[in-house]
Amino acid sequence: MRVRIFLAVLLAVALGATAGAQDQNSPPDQNSAPQAGQYGGGYGRRGGGRGFGGMGMMGRAISGNVTDIAAGRFTVKTFEGDTYTVNFSDSTRFMKMQGGMGGGRGRMGGGGMRGNPPEPIKAADIKVGDPIAARGQVDASAKTIGAAGIMLLDPQAAQRMQQMAADYGKTWFMGRVTTIDGTNVTLTGTQDNAPHTFAVNENTDFRERRTPITLADVKVGDMIRAQGALSNGTFIASIVNVMRMPQGGPNGPGNPASSPNQ
Repeated sequence: MRVRIFLAVLLAVALGATAGAQDQNSPPDQNSAPQAGQYGGGYGRRGGGRGFGGMGMMGRAISGNVTDIAAGRFTVKTFEGDTYTVNFSDSTRFMKMQGGMGGGRGRMGGGGMRGNPPEPIKAADIKVGDPIAARGQVDASAKTIGAAGIMLLDPQAAQRMQQMAADYGKTWFMGRVTTIDGTNVTLTGTQDNAPHTFAVNENTDFRERRTPITLADVKVGDMIRAQGALSNGTFIASIVNVMRMPQGGPNGPGNPASSPNQ
């Protein structure tokens, strides 16, 4: 699991879990308009806060260490080395990652997460130097994010994310396919928005979720994750995962959020 996929799933499930707990005590006002900073627009509440309802509206995630704190914002140096301003409001959900959450024996899926659940916290619980992940509406050019959810990371998880960021381009790529030329595939990287080319061979394992596929099944426009290693200056992919949307969209068949009774 890679940095942004990990963050997307982790925060989506965690936000859903905290939303479900909060909504039991405070039902949402169906007539109220979204407040400033409520970028999720009620994400996580569909399905009783148990699944990924509204995840598609939550935007993207960044992670890094807090370097400065001011009213309504954190300054964060990301694990990739960028500096982002993370804006938050009263509607931003804050949580603390518990040891074992999303790792080890924990399992994240349509029905929720097994393992230690996130602990709701306040903005004041986050200090300079703390590692956090923030998800919401990202403006990459302005280096800002309007946070729907912010998670105080477990130190071990932060270390794993930092290592994955350092390994990007060395042991893995993720991005959208732009060209396929024989056995060479070029994509636009999600981490740096830059073009990257890798080669495949007879030993490359292609998959779409758990289903084996071939290079012929990979299309321009697909979002993929490639794992492998550099060899004489060329990245050779050992595993290529195609991450297509389920039929019917994010709430299509097989997705728990598609059921109106959940």
